[in-house]
Amino acid sequence: MSETSRLVVVSNRVAVPKARGAAGAQGGLAGALNAALKKRSGVWFGWSGQEVEQQTGEISTQTTDGVTTATIDLSKRDVDEYYNGYANSTLWPLFHYRLDLAEYERETGKGYERVNKRFAQMLEPLVEPEDVVWIHDYHLIPLGERLRARGLKNRIGFFLHIPWPPTRLFVSLPFHERLVRTMLHYDLLGFQTKEWLESFLHYCRTELGAEVDDDSGAVTLEGRTAVARAYPIGIDWDHFSALGETGEARQAQQRLMSSTRHRTAMIGVDRLDYSKGLPERLDGISRFFDRHPDRVRDLVFVQVAPPSREDVESYKEIRALLERKAGQINGARSEVDLVPVRYVNRGYSHAELFGFFRASKIGLVTPLRDGMNLVAKEYVAAQDPEDPGVLILSRFAGAAAQLGDAVLVNPHSPDDLSHAIRIALDMPLAERRERYEKLIGTVRDDNVQSWTEDFLRDLDAAGAR
Repeated sequence: MSETSRLVVVSNRVAVPKARGAAGAQGGLAGALNAALKKRSGVWFGWSGQEVEQQTGEISTQTTDGVTTATIDLSKRDVDEYYNGYANSTLWPLFHYRLDLAEYERETGKGYERVNKRFAQMLEPLVEPEDVVWIHDYHLIPLGERLRARGLKNRIGFFLHIPWPPTRLFVSLPFHERLVRTMLHYDLLGFQTKEWLESFLHYCRTELGAEVDDDSGAVTLEGRTAVARAYPIGIDWDHFSALGETGEARQAQQRLMSSTRHRTAMIGVDRLDYSKGLPERLDGISRFFDRHPDRVRDLVFVQVAPPSREDVESYKEIRALLERKAGQINGARSEVDLVPVRYVNRGYSHAELFGFFRASKIGLVTPLRDGMNLVAKEYVAAQDPEDPGVLILSRFAGAAAQLGDAVLVNPHSPDDLSHAIRIALDMPLAERRERYEKLIGTVRDDNVQSWTEDFLRDLDAAGAR
């Protein structure tokens, strides 16, 4: 990418104050892109998070540190059909292998296409001929094709932050061919892991009959070529490490340490979402206490689970289920002076999370399926090198491909989780340090800046049309 070319980032979530679903304490997107946008005096375009009665066609802009955020409002119907509907009740469950939760409704599909068309219509006047456009995530899969239909010749890339399902699952989606064909209008397609990339290439080869070059990731269909590659996202290492020096982080660390009173703290930090494996996690902890009832005085589990997508029915159900399971464990195992599970249904700042991670000798990251999971990397980054904690990590998180020296588990198996907790609790210092040394190198070096640079370098090499 030439030094003069501006970067235009497009996502459903825009890091502006009060944006609904904006990247918060757990969101990797804002940290990932702000530095690149500052460097290029770029534009970040997306939904404001506001619902309006009637579309006005207005774009609200504000510029801070050379970065312009440009946002549009959506009607309640658009939010219901595009966001709560197709994006989060169809694509999200399907892409996380939850065919049982995926809803296939013609109207929400139409709403998804309508909003993507409107995004293209509103964005097009903001894009200059030399700009490089980078579109993010499952909400906006067809947007590149919509921009091409409006005559844009710019380099346009797309990055999927969640898994890509196997072909046998993906073909359950009505009009699946149409959706993937829109993706081949991008110059560059990015996936979190080699596994998701291979699933995508397999679909293109078997279902579309496209010509696929596995070495380069080139997918050619009807005279058009898109390049697909894996770019595992990382954390903002410098920024996150610096948080550890703040009073806010130290205070949070002290709060947790003093409140656990000589017990080992084990922590989980996840959005309240069925893909995160939270009920299964509590089943594993319950199994551990069943097997080792004497150890209820050795271990306290803290689950931080900020609510998300509260308008979607399946999210209300998981919250009720978690509260019930946490209550059952505490009812069976509590004493007057201790409670084994603390379930906290709110969010914390990144600095506070750093402190909580540092105070916890076990990090429990056990999603049933996850594109990457940056909490796993943040937990490692927050550890004391002299006395590091142990990361227990699901085999089905994208991060497992990079963090093989964690204690890897099958999150569906309570026995496996229980066994991993015992291993982590009893792990000698020498082994903890050895695992930490291997993990920290990956977390530090494969950071979010190198992820951004790698993707934009390859997007530039793809060349304008």
